[in-house]
Amino acid sequence: MKRTYGALLGACATIAFASVAAAETITIATVNNGDMIRMQGLTEDFTAKTGHDVEWVTLEENVLRQRVTTDISTKGGAFDIMTIGMYETPIWGKNGWLVPLNDLSAEYDAADILPAMSGGLSYDGTLYAAPFYGESSMIMYRKDLMEKAGLEMPEAPTWTFIREAAAAMTDRANDVNGICLRGKAGWGEGGAFITAMSNSFGARWFDMDWNAQFDTKPWKDTLEFFVGMMNESGPAGYATNGFNENLSLFQQGKCGMWIDATVAASFVTNPNDSTVADKVGFALAPDNGLGKRSNWLWAWALAIPAGSQKEAAAKQFIEWATSKDYIELVASKEGWANVPPGARTSLYENPNYMEVPFAKMTLDSILTADPNNSTVEESPYVGVQFAAIPEFAGIATEVSQEFSAVYAGQQTIDEALAKAQALTNDAMEAAGYK
Repeated sequence: MKRTYGALLGACATIAFASVAAAETITIATVNNGDMIRMQGLTEDFTAKTGHDVEWVTLEENVLRQRVTTDISTKGGAFDIMTIGMYETPIWGKNGWLVPLNDLSAEYDAADILPAMSGGLSYDGTLYAAPFYGESSMIMYRKDLMEKAGLEMPEAPTWTFIREAAAAMTDRANDVNGICLRGKAGWGEGGAFITAMSNSFGARWFDMDWNAQFDTKPWKDTLEFFVGMMNESGPAGYATNGFNENLSLFQQGKCGMWIDATVAASFVTNPNDSTVADKVGFALAPDNGLGKRSNWLWAWALAIPAGSQKEAAAKQFIEWATSKDYIELVASKEGWANVPPGARTSLYENPNYMEVPFAKMTLDSILTADPNNSTVEESPYVGVQFAAIPEFAGIATEVSQEFSAVYAGQQTIDEALAKAQALTNDAMEAAGYK
């Protein structure tokens, strides 16, 4: 494998990296997820090939979003590359805030990017961010605890089954929670989870006239089910748990099930980090028989803010970090289970990768998420766990704070939904939607 990687790099490194002669230091803002941490550990490979150095600004997810949004909207110029996602990319591309990535090298093979990912990271047919990894969400569960409970996980379970299984697997005396889910405030943290879940209950953020829909039965059903299940079978303090907190709980053997990003599969099955690595099974995110599953679609991607003085070096880094060769590099050092998933078609045509136990379920989950048709009733927005309008991040952050207050026992579901309805409609009216 190492020899293959070296041969590939030897063949194309001169072509791909010869265009920039002067060494630069580029500053990259990224999220503190495992795949990004691994990338930082491998950047000496990039420096050796190009002469460019990299300075990292690594931030928790909510903080990253705030920092990069502020920087790009004020033309702050703090970063040469930003880690952003499917929500920001088309909006910022439309605004002219990002450098188009329409001139990447032939060796990079942009056509190999999964259509679900390139479509979500483009505006008007132009790619504005390259996916480092792509994800949907799925169920990760303890096969041993499921068996002990006398149950068998279906490949495509219902929410009713998940709640029953969570209760059956909960063992408070031994600090085992039947289910761990995001409750943390933030539009991309707990907000993303509850929105994706609400799709399967028949809820939507807006009707076709951009009226908020939090005063409808499907939203109340969603929150009542979520809060009831988490109070029965979830960990204490779940109102402040996001991706990283639940990952830690699962790896410590404290969760029977965890529904979250497909990218987590490599972490929970890594014996160096997970005490339950050999006991994990996978299934599609749950549904309610209404035709929509509760899985989302996302990519963490690398983009260059317009006005960067180091655009050429930044493009070289993006080509390096999101390339087929980078996947080979990670595989050669850490095994195929740990390569960045969900971004390239060729990865899912690679027999080495398809032997990884979660590879097929990840791809199936990505392919079943449709951002153009995510709700049971018709909605006016694109997006699965978000609405792709500029106002959404601010509105959804406030809504998620109201929901987290419910999870923490600080207000009722009815109070939170009434506040969500009012603040959403006020913001949409102020923005001129109504």
